[in-house]
Amino acid sequence: MRGHKLFLSRILCSSRSLVGAALIAVSFPVPVHADTITGKVHRMQEVTVSSRRSPIKVSSAIPVQTLSGADMSQLGIQNMADAVRRFAGANVRDYGGIGGLKTVSVRNMGAAHTAVSYDGAPVSNCQAGQIDIGRFSLDNVAMLSLAVGQNDDMLQAAKLYASAAVLGIRTERPVFDDDRSSAFRLMVKGGSFGYVSPSFRWWQKLSDRVVTSVDGSFLRADGNYPFKLVNGKYVTTERRNNSAIDSWHGEANMYYSLPEGGELQLKGYYFYSKRGLPGAVTLYNPVSTETLWDKNAFMQVKYSRRFSPKWEFKVQGKYNYGWNRDREYGPQFTGGEYNAVHKQNEYYLSATGLYRPLPELNVAFAQDGLINTLRSTMIDCPYPDRYTSLSALSIRWQRRLFTVTGTLVGTYITETVKEGDSPHDIKRLSPGLSVNVQPWQDEMLFFRAMYKSTFRTPSFNDLYYFRLGNRTLRPEKADEFDVGVTWSRSFFPAMDYMSVTLDGFYNDVTDKIVAFPTTYAWRMVNFGKVHVTGLDVTLATALSFTRGLKLILSGAYTWQRAVDLSDRDAKTYKDLLPYTPVHSGNASGIVETPWLNVGYSIVAVSKRYYMSENIPVNEIAGYAEHTLTLSREIDLGTCHLKLLGELVNLTDCQYDVIKFYPMPGRSWRLTGTFIF
Repeated sequence: MRGHKLFLSRILCSSRSLVGAALIAVSFPVPVHADTITGKVHRMQEVTVSSRRSPIKVSSAIPVQTLSGADMSQLGIQNMADAVRRFAGANVRDYGGIGGLKTVSVRNMGAAHTAVSYDGAPVSNCQAGQIDIGRFSLDNVAMLSLAVGQNDDMLQAAKLYASAAVLGIRTERPVFDDDRSSAFRLMVKGGSFGYVSPSFRWWQKLSDRVVTSVDGSFLRADGNYPFKLVNGKYVTTERRNNSAIDSWHGEANMYYSLPEGGELQLKGYYFYSKRGLPGAVTLYNPVSTETLWDKNAFMQVKYSRRFSPKWEFKVQGKYNYGWNRDREYGPQFTGGEYNAVHKQNEYYLSATGLYRPLPELNVAFAQDGLINTLRSTMIDCPYPDRYTSLSALSIRWQRRLFTVTGTLVGTYITETVKEGDSPHDIKRLSPGLSVNVQPWQDEMLFFRAMYKSTFRTPSFNDLYYFRLGNRTLRPEKADEFDVGVTWSRSFFPAMDYMSVTLDGFYNDVTDKIVAFPTTYAWRMVNFGKVHVTGLDVTLATALSFTRGLKLILSGAYTWQRAVDLSDRDAKTYKDLLPYTPVHSGNASGIVETPWLNVGYSIVAVSKRYYMSENIPVNEIAGYAEHTLTLSREIDLGTCHLKLLGELVNLTDCQYDVIKFYPMPGRSWRLTGTFIF
């Protein structure tokens, strides 16, 4: 209790200025538009405007890339990891198959530096320090975005201000056509390796102000795909073992437009999975017995309101429960079995206020408070409780064609444990600055520059894992630098747009947290120092022709060198970090016709190394994966039917993303979607 009281007192003190701003905002009257003749208040009919959004935000002061749900479907993108691989600068670690763990690192700063937001609320995992993006379904995703540095949204939570990059997942919101009050969608997917996934969606308008949505999906797959095992000059065909997965996902939302203005959104989410972890492929030992169960449930509420042209306010609250069980059999374990259960709880509250004292000046202040707990059956688990306060001040000044944004994030973290000594408290200020210049008003040409200081807190595993954890760890610090140019225009009437971005970046990571061998065992230490230099290039265009023909092209390329500068005397000094290719990129094309839509995409990665020492024996070959899709929509009167066929890894390329974790070869998938 003492820890809770101390933490709450610090939250109240650091939030005093925000509370004062909120009270001032509430005292302002809300303007109401009324008929000047009758004096009656009229509610205008809602109008929905739809258009194709450019996948590149050229006017942003920081690199932002987006993928719409429609484009992901037409390109045959099967899961969240496949989608994120389309973003320049994103490095996805995929342990193979549908059930394999998948994490994302942006510009090689590590997965723990990348935040994930789900409908604006941060997703966290204090135990592992990184998010498995493989558990998120794409069935109800409207937009996927990746922002490097500071997002343009000044009303975001302080936790997102504090992150080096943000992967944003925005789900579909109910839209009703032709005065309808409900809409339904049924989707059935089937494909290679026993893949079956039915899902449903139900949108309901309860009143003019209240709409609801319910989504549910089930997925199962055997995952026993074939692969080639190379042993010297001998090549044999094997099958992946222990790759089966069963998972359930359910989500419910309610959107309430408040009479006085603003909106209240409630969300409930549940996810369950049981999956085999196939493990590394080694000669003469194909057996894997590890199984992982995951349960995740959260409730989140969001209230947002614009009180006047000068004041906006948003409050978010969230409770998150995470449970997982890891079981494995083998003679290396006492009693022949390893069985561990972990439970996490998170209590999260965020409030952000935005004030516009002048037309060209915006000021925002965000305050977050978090309480995280871990309970585990691990040996010597100290049952840690973490209390976090995050405060973010953001100021944006825009004058004609010149925009400057400055941020300052204050972090205070304290922890209590039931056994042993607590880690040192963390107190840190992290500044950020971005500049965006548009030289000519009639030309969509922008020059931008950014600096941001961030850090990542040691995870519970880093601090407390049996024999490996180290309670004296310092935060891992990172400095980001980016200089870029963006340009967009249309050269002839048939061209909707053409957008090009070019960004050079440099990241300096110090006090990197790594597992380091000691006299008797491995131990987490602050040892690493990494420099990352690179270049991101993106291009997108859309062409509209007669008779309903449209062509959409996009591509991204990344060149980077992430080198280890930890120890001048080590053999690995100035060597590339493990799993960091120098070259990576993708290209895609979609042809839309009134009869059939055709999509084609390719994702390519150059060679890289799976160990710290860059020698030939540690090399992983590069690869290129091709995907072909065909889709058609059929109008059946009161029902729309969409058919989609996908051929993934068209050339049957055999490759590893993680060494000894082979990826699937050629596969197919068919999807039928009924909308009524």
